[in-house]
Amino acid sequence: MILHFYFARRFLWTFLSIFFVFVVLLGLIDLVDELQDFPDLAFGDVLEIVLLKLPKANYEILPLIVILAAVALFVRLARSSELVVVRAAGRSALASLFAPLCVAAMIGILSVTMFNPIVAASSKRYNDLVNTYVGFGSNVLAISVEGLWLRQGTSEGQTVIHAARASSDVSVLFDATFVSFSPEGEPLTRIAARSATLADGEWQLADAKQWNLRRGRNPESEAIVSEAMAIPSSLTQARIVESFGKPEYIPIWDLPRFISQLEQAGFSARRYEMWFQMELARPLFLTALVLVAAAFTMRHTRLGHTGVAVLTAVMLGFSLHYVRNFAQILGENGQIPILLAAWAPPVASLLLALGILLHMEDG
Repeated sequence: MILHFYFARRFLWTFLSIFFVFVVLLGLIDLVDELQDFPDLAFGDVLEIVLLKLPKANYEILPLIVILAAVALFVRLARSSELVVVRAAGRSALASLFAPLCVAAMIGILSVTMFNPIVAASSKRYNDLVNTYVGFGSNVLAISVEGLWLRQGTSEGQTVIHAARASSDVSVLFDATFVSFSPEGEPLTRIAARSATLADGEWQLADAKQWNLRRGRNPESEAIVSEAMAIPSSLTQARIVESFGKPEYIPIWDLPRFISQLEQAGFSARRYEMWFQMELARPLFLTALVLVAAAFTMRHTRLGHTGVAVLTAVMLGFSLHYVRNFAQILGENGQIPILLAAWAPPVASLLLALGILLHMEDG
């Protein structure tokens, strides 16, 4: 047990050291980039943008940090002949890996359960802040249990749109309601329609009824019923879709509820389901990367070719990471089932690393 704690502590400190180096390095690189992108902003505002971007940047390269930490640990243990002593004491190589694998699994679990919500909140804030500075404004779409909410605006006022559901491409709204407001916030008109189709620069309403909500008017007695009606719109289909936000902007604890709301509103939630399963499989993938590093770097340094072994381990880890990303794309596009796309790469990586390790040690 003491030996397991020793290996676990060594691996954890190695991981934290490499993680800190990447935090500082990425922070300095992002600071230079943001200063070039926003030369007119105050330094404090630019620093805020950099700090908001850092969690996501380090979260994305977490597999790289884990495999580098594992390679550094096993190379150091091999050079100090500690692995030779462990084998001479009657312990197998697989038994020596128990502690690092547990630490890698814990890192994966903590990153998904605790670090993921932090990344989601900071990424969302970073996106809104950058859009504000650039001049794009905030998102125009929101999903709730009541249905779909949209907002469009011009210099003449704002229009709030509600729909019970929508088509998968957001081009058609069903049971839609349009409420327009003046620049001062006073309600002007309310329009209810059976359906609303987004065309070039306008909403085309079918079976619509319009009420005048201005002060001193009788809305119901002056209501206008029309089979077809057009409302000018500055929205586009691309902008509405982009307003959903990326899956990484949503904390993993809120993803199941958000997916359910999307499906109730008539949208495809496949992209978000894929991201959810990928996050659940992250601890298994990090564990597989530690096994990959161990398979090539646990050999004694006197055997030579240490540099080749380290390079092979790192390149194989990179390859497995890219295969995982490629499977994610296939899953999002519907080419393969979501569970297969999310869990097959980590499981295959684990079995591949275990096979290489057994071959290297006992083959």
